[in-house]
Amino acid sequence: MSDNEHGEEDVNPVIDESLPREGHSENNHADQSGAAETISQFKAPSRTIKHLFNPPRNIAAIRQLLFEVTEKIELHTHEFDLYFPYVDNVWVRQHRAGSDKTGRYKTDYYACRLQRPTYTPKAVDKPRPEGTPTRKKQIREGGKCHMKLKVVRYEGGYQGVTIAQLGDKTEHMHDLDTMDRIKRSTVLMDIARSEVMNGYMPASVYTVMSEDEAKLAASGGRHLKREDVRNASQAWRQQHKGELRVHEGYRYDHGNGIVRQNNTLPLAQVIANAQAVDPSLAYYAALPPNTLSFPEECRPFFEPYLPRPDAIVNEDGLPHVTLTYATSMDSGLSLAPGIQTILSGPQSKAMTHYIRSKHDAILVGVRTALADDPALNCRLEGAGGYGGLGWEKQPRPVVIDPAGRWLLTPQTRVIRTVSEGKGKAPWIIMAPGFAIDPNRVEMLRYYGGKHLGLTDYDKRWRLRWEAILKALASEGIRSVMIEGGGMVLNELLSAQHSHLVSSIIVTVAPTYLGRGGVVVSPDPKQDELGRPMPALRFKDIRWQSFGEDAVMCGRIPAVEGAAGLQSSVQPAPPRPVSFFNSTVEAQNSFQRRAPVSEPPGP
Repeated sequence: MSDNEHGEEDVNPVIDESLPREGHSENNHADQSGAAETISQFKAPSRTIKHLFNPPRNIAAIRQLLFEVTEKIELHTHEFDLYFPYVDNVWVRQHRAGSDKTGRYKTDYYACRLQRPTYTPKAVDKPRPEGTPTRKKQIREGGKCHMKLKVVRYEGGYQGVTIAQLGDKTEHMHDLDTMDRIKRSTVLMDIARSEVMNGYMPASVYTVMSEDEAKLAASGGRHLKREDVRNASQAWRQQHKGELRVHEGYRYDHGNGIVRQNNTLPLAQVIANAQAVDPSLAYYAALPPNTLSFPEECRPFFEPYLPRPDAIVNEDGLPHVTLTYATSMDSGLSLAPGIQTILSGPQSKAMTHYIRSKHDAILVGVRTALADDPALNCRLEGAGGYGGLGWEKQPRPVVIDPAGRWLLTPQTRVIRTVSEGKGKAPWIIMAPGFAIDPNRVEMLRYYGGKHLGLTDYDKRWRLRWEAILKALASEGIRSVMIEGGGMVLNELLSAQHSHLVSSIIVTVAPTYLGRGGVVVSPDPKQDELGRPMPALRFKDIRWQSFGEDAVMCGRIPAVEGAAGLQSSVQPAPPRPVSFFNSTVEAQNSFQRRAPVSEPPGP
């Protein structure tokens, strides 16, 4: 054999100009069958050329995210297995710490590849087996970066992975392009190897892979070389000396290498066209059919009433609270207690899910949970489970259930949502003194939720809203969207609690429900002389129509002597939360203690 001017082996490629495109002839099927038989004798790569031309959504941004890891990242296990190989040229696993006593948590530790010492090849390499070419080793720079990661896998009612920085080195000493230049990822090498194992020349594989430069660069292949393709398939070629061919629709042109034949589309375009005709040919799944879309041009209308992205709890330890609900023209929420009543149209429903995506938590009362069996998740396009990563933009469900009436099972809608990877498990706020089956406690914990117990009551022996909101803030919740039901809304709109509400968003449907239903109507007020007066009037009002519905945004005027909610001081509030941790605690009362470590995601 001799090397041609492109550095590839001269294997006398077999080219039949009359062959049609790949996948459209019996001869080609025979070639594929032979290639498949050959591959079966060798470990087949996990990726093919289709993975390059049909990459995961936003793969370039995801690679940058997994390179920087500026804050904790939570992914579904299948997402981690999909995306992390795209950056394994950056991260090298150092060791595995093993699992915890429950067997649900498994921890791995990774370090930047450039943490390793500089490698200088020896003058005389070790003798290699007969017929095996000598490797041309180069000096590999090292000792330049000391960034490390801790990766925790959770396997319970759902599967998730948490990626977080470890140590005091918070950023790399180089950029991602530097690592792409130094080493290729497993994904690129698998794609190259699979094509050669299908009987194609390395030079042809390189030409096809380089046709869509944007997708190649997004996958980390900006610095891909012909030698990389040859190296990826070298072990296989040592055992398989048969002739290789060029891709269908291409030809070998001496002096110019592999070129596309006239009047033929690039292979990347052929694959893209096939997927456009039949989406089932795409490797990556489409969005769920119930995914909602909310127009970009409608979003600025709500921004003044939503929590800022950098929102923090105020100086009183309270998060941003947005009160939002749909009502009829006679202020009704449902036709009767316990009956689910649909009021919102499709446009305002998408608006509601957009608002959910802007909050850390979504809160309802136990009556709403019992009547509606809600999913309490966000179905907006771009949220986790709907085109987004992990549990991105998914709020934490919170249910106020002082007496433990809500009986969760694996068939409960919110739990099914967790199992499907489309939402988080709920936190249930309870009062002490109510016995609860420890199996219920363990089941909720298995899916990533937990029970929070409070002991702070008002004069009517109800849990105080200040205590509930402070407990959530102490758990890292910076914004809460409260959706109902009627008792919850009426309490928060009362003079006693209205100062806790930062903003309100109400959807008014063009219908009357009639008497006898659940309505939103806070307690009446009187002036100094005992005369009736309006219970509440909003300020900073905006109205907007969405389909057949009208949406009102507003704020509640500050009450004299009430604590404001606009401070930006970050407090260190006490943790007034109790947790179930044993059968004795579950059957008797909550014991105050520090929270246990939480699994990733739900």
